[in-house]
Amino acid sequence: MTDDRRKRADRLYIAFILFLLFIPVFGMKTLATEDTKEKMEQAERERDKKQAELEEARDDLAQTRANLTALQMQKNSYQGQMRILNENLQEVADNLSVLEAEIDLKQLEIDETQMELEQSIQDAYEQYESMKARIRFLYEGGSATYAELLIGSGSFGEMLNYADYIAELSAYDRRKLDEFVDTTERVEAEERELQAEMDELDTLRMGVLAEQKRVNGLIDQTADNIAKTAETIEDTEEEKSAYEKEVQEAADAAAAANAEYEKIKAKYEEELRLSRLAAQAAWRDISEVTFEEGDKMLLANLIYCEAGGEPYEGQMAVGAVVINRVLSSVYPDTVTGVIYQRGQFSPVGDGHLALALASNKATASCYQAAEAAMSGRTNVGNCVYFRTPIPGLEGIRIGGHIFY
Repeated sequence: MTDDRRKRADRLYIAFILFLLFIPVFGMKTLATEDTKEKMEQAERERDKKQAELEEARDDLAQTRANLTALQMQKNSYQGQMRILNENLQEVADNLSVLEAEIDLKQLEIDETQMELEQSIQDAYEQYESMKARIRFLYEGGSATYAELLIGSGSFGEMLNYADYIAELSAYDRRKLDEFVDTTERVEAEERELQAEMDELDTLRMGVLAEQKRVNGLIDQTADNIAKTAETIEDTEEEKSAYEKEVQEAADAAAAANAEYEKIKAKYEEELRLSRLAAQAAWRDISEVTFEEGDKMLLANLIYCEAGGEPYEGQMAVGAVVINRVLSSVYPDTVTGVIYQRGQFSPVGDGHLALALASNKATASCYQAAEAAMSGRTNVGNCVYFRTPIPGLEGIRIGGHIFY
């Protein structure tokens, strides 16, 4: 093995040992620049998502409360209708009672009228039989009977008395016959009138019974509506409770997401502060830096991990950020110290850099960018951080990163 290869192997071994030493320190923490930006963006998206979920849950809760209020009003309306229907039913029942009483009275009047008619018919029949008997007696023997009765009188006065008696008897029979006819006609007219009134009352009674049936049907329907509405209210109450719980959970999640966002934002603002501090601090000239063997490979592989998919300008910018830190008095003064500084570059913490170094995955453009940066060239000025863009961040935009 040549000396160069041995040195390179030693350098890789040292880099791997450093990685193993730094992993417990770094863990999977939010790292500087790109990692901080990604986590901040993710936290912002998560915060916005949780806030949107909270607003949606609040809207659902508000709608459910409105539905509940409407249902309660509907239930109250049904209960009001039920009270009115009960009053109507009571009124119908009272009217029915009055009609039943009137019908009973009319039936009594009809019964009395029918009894009166039957009695009149009986009296007329008896009168008729008596009249027939008298007529039979008077006319049974022909006209001689009257003559014998009159001739047989003891005196003229007696004869006149007999004649008057016969005339009065005939007049009595005529009156009774007329009275019978009048009574029969009157009673029959009264019976017809009472029957007509009875029919009218029966018609009214049927109408009241129909109204009673209708009101009872409305009461049953309203009672069913009240029961269904009460059941719906119960379900809506449960739904409201579920939404209230959901709102509380969403509010807690939104608060947690916002707290996480604020935490990452504070870290980001700290990075900005350090970036400004680095810009104001003392800087060495590139000629004052002594690079160790293997620095180029280490830097090239970091560039590969951070910006392997970026154009060359973006790769060179990442290399410039590392070298700017080496030149700044705020950061370590070696490439290894800068790259492995705690919590700075995510590929160090997540193991990607170690994997890249193990097989030297850095491309030719990544090596070219590393050489350019190590020669003192920079296309981002004195920037010491980079990340994907976020709202409000100002800096130099190159490819998918912004440098500041």
